[in-house]
Amino acid sequence: MYEDIRSNKIKSGVIISIFIVVITLILYYICMAFDLGYISIVIALSFSIIASWASYYNSDKIILSMSNARPATKEENQKLVNILDALVVSAGLNVTPKLYVVEDAQPNAFATGRDPEHSVICVTTGLLEKLDYYELEGVIGHELAHIVNYDIRLSAVVTVMVSFVVMLSDIFTRTFFYGRRSSSRNSDNNGGNAILMLIGLVFLILAPIFGKLAQLALSRRREFLADATSVQFTRNPDGLVSALEKISGDPNELKSANKSTAHMYIASPFRDKKIEKSSIWSTHPSLDERVQAIRNLK
Repeated sequence: MYEDIRSNKIKSGVIISIFIVVITLILYYICMAFDLGYISIVIALSFSIIASWASYYNSDKIILSMSNARPATKEENQKLVNILDALVVSAGLNVTPKLYVVEDAQPNAFATGRDPEHSVICVTTGLLEKLDYYELEGVIGHELAHIVNYDIRLSAVVTVMVSFVVMLSDIFTRTFFYGRRSSSRNSDNNGGNAILMLIGLVFLILAPIFGKLAQLALSRRREFLADATSVQFTRNPDGLVSALEKISGDPNELKSANKSTAHMYIASPFRDKKIEKSSIWSTHPSLDERVQAIRNLK
């Protein structure tokens, strides 16, 4: 476990460093295209560092906003609060993660944040309605394991960085097409528009590649480890197995999920892509593989 925690911390630093370098280089050439001179590198480097800093320290807020999540309350979610409090003691944590809820019929959950002191566990209303006490305990234990193992830091960093690249792709693509419409009135902009077109195409190519890299960086091994750690916390493998079967068998689609956040959930939120057997491109192991691994812990 300690090796996984150390590995996750190193990976997070590497990903942030790569992000800063890539964004700096791209923005530098954009600034040069508009004849900003040597100040271009200052603008590019400053922007990329600020973007990375803001993404790192606000990753939980960004992801919760993307998921349309709201804070849980003791009055409405007393059972959930009690389960988390008990598991925090079992995990030996000194802090209790914040609880959030997403209004959605699909039973699912994820954890996010940059460290245990700034961590969040988010569940759907479908999870609260369709799972019994011990099944819910298994799911919360799984998400708490991601927090203890520092999976949340790596996951949050990758999610925000991928979303940022996709956003820039859209911005530069729109800018290019706007520039094309105005180019007939100002022929001096042709060089800049050509470079904007190239940048837009680069981002369009990088966006799906970054998505695949996120899947590779956030290996399926972390899901097996979180399952095993959940059983360690709860001492009840049957509860987690039953929960995974209910979650995977539910036909509802999670409306707030997207490709950049899919890997964060305890099971894939996309029902048109059920995993019979996992591959190197899978964000989650298959249900059979996870159940078998849990059974082997007995």
